[in-house]
Amino acid sequence: MQLFILVTYILILYGISWYASKLIQKGKGGAVQYLLAGRNLPTVVVAAMLAGLAIGGASTVGVAEHAYKVGLSAGWYNAAWGTAGIIVGLFVADYFRRMEVNTIPEMMERMYGKQARMISVLAQLLIMMVITSLQYVAGGAVLTALMPSVFTFQTGMLVTAVLFVGITFIGGYWGAGLTNVVNVVVIYGGILAALRSSSEVFGGMESIAASLPAGGPWFDFFSGTGIALITSWMVVMITQGFSVQAISQIAFAAKDGRAARHGYILGGLVILPAGFLCALFGIIAAAKFPNLEKAALALPTIMTNISPVVGGIFLAALWAAGISTAVGLLLGSSTLVMQDVWKRFFPKTVTEKNEVFLSRLTVLGFSAVTYFLALTSVGILRTITTALAITASFTLLIVANIFWPKYCKKEAGFWTILASVLVWLAWTLFPQVRVVPHVVYLEWPVCLAVFALAYRFGTEPADSIIRR
Repeated sequence: MQLFILVTYILILYGISWYASKLIQKGKGGAVQYLLAGRNLPTVVVAAMLAGLAIGGASTVGVAEHAYKVGLSAGWYNAAWGTAGIIVGLFVADYFRRMEVNTIPEMMERMYGKQARMISVLAQLLIMMVITSLQYVAGGAVLTALMPSVFTFQTGMLVTAVLFVGITFIGGYWGAGLTNVVNVVVIYGGILAALRSSSEVFGGMESIAASLPAGGPWFDFFSGTGIALITSWMVVMITQGFSVQAISQIAFAAKDGRAARHGYILGGLVILPAGFLCALFGIIAAAKFPNLEKAALALPTIMTNISPVVGGIFLAALWAAGISTAVGLLLGSSTLVMQDVWKRFFPKTVTEKNEVFLSRLTVLGFSAVTYFLALTSVGILRTITTALAITASFTLLIVANIFWPKYCKKEAGFWTILASVLVWLAWTLFPQVRVVPHVVYLEWPVCLAVFALAYRFGTEPADSIIRR
């Protein structure tokens, strides 16, 4: 029954993607139609794209994994995501839409020159590769828990990758937007149905609470994760909300500034409660399955112990979470490659007729790379939040240019982004560098220092991208 519901849901998503492919053929603009939905997404679809991007494998399987150890406070991961969406909507989403750009690196070039654009491409692709690979990890965990006799963790990730890529390949950004409207409804419907069913199966929340290891911070909103880590999530998510290609691209694709602004605020509100709901699954698993081989199996294990119908809906919700995130990431990465690499270095090979084909080709190539990266990733939340810290440089450069352009020098672009990448590499490779709780607490001071030095010693003012 669970497998039947899951397969049916996947077929529905493929049907929506096929319908979206017809919209691409009718529209004009080549890659802009495929990668940015012709810049015509309405408010509801903008909100669904943001919520779908946020509520992925890290926000469901990853949060439950963390809650299996620390309790309800793991839900702050999603709350930080939602807060970021609201802040971006209030302050910059309208600006982003009015810029009429395709990528963050393109924005960097307009403000800080060609060198800033090239290093931006490398940094953005690094970030997107890490995040995308983690969606395969989450999908592999689901399939392993559902059919352990059929799938290993590795083959589960491979099947996940094939399905994610297929939906992205067919429907483009319109397909991502339309499927995410359905995905968000299914995610919340599945989570709520599964929570009710699991509570009934395991004797109610009082019985579950009584089975938990004594003395743990299971239902405390703060102490399990700790204020320091929660604060780092807030800083990281707000930072990346301003400058990750996959997030900013949603604003680039909105039909106007109003749709971008309202869509981000609505999407942020939709994201806020999801983490705390998924954290409850981790708590239930800790009470009833205290000896799991991997904490990442906490949420999928609950799924296999509830009624088949609800379990199937829940399975679809987990897949919806992974699909909704992966399609946005894959299309964001394809946009980077097409606009900032292919068109720049091989312009004669790109025509309006073959842009969509080349865009789909980059989706396939990027998917293959991120799948192999997924085979080596461990610790879903730890990996994702350290890579996202690189966006401190982009956020600083973008926000400063919008609100305080007189302090921006062209030299700041290249050197600030390079500094952020070097800090992340040092943090990743050398444990001695980890003198603060999270790498983001090093990223911001270093980026601010480099930006200030560029202002002091730079010779050429940056161009203001916003014409007031």
